[in-house]
Amino acid sequence: MRLVEALVNLIGNCAKYAADGLRPRIDIGFRRGEDGEAAFFVRDNDPGIEPDEQEKVFGLFRQVDRNGNGTGAGLAIVKRIIEVHGGRIWIESAPGRGCAVCFTLPLAGGRISGKKDAPNLPKPRRRRSGWLRRRRRSG
Repeated sequence: MRLVEALVNLIGNCAKYAADGLRPRIDIGFRRGEDGEAAFFVRDNDPGIEPDEQEKVFGLFRQVDRNGNGTGAGLAIVKRIIEVHGGRIWIESAPGRGCAVCFTLPLAGGRISGKKDAPNLPKPRRRRSGWLRRRRRSG
């Protein structure tokens, strides 16, 4: 449930800061990096974040927009949630070109980046419904 909280927070930030006017835009998706790692993103078309501010936005009570009505805790909480789940998070932005908050999460049942011998999850057991078992026995 904490991952849902992180996504809701990221989408809420995009809705708050997406470009004013007739065409605000929010994109949610994922892409594969050159190393094959899946990176998820929530992107908007806001004015962007200066490079020297990008890491700072994850600080507790840190706000890029001083006129905003938030507490400045949202992205700090999101960062903590992603890191607790074994992922990493960063900003991709340029002034006037929007902002994307990107994050990775380890794949279930796969190898976790940087760790050897990551445990594999057991495969789920297939279970037939009672109706299907009865029908096969009688036919």
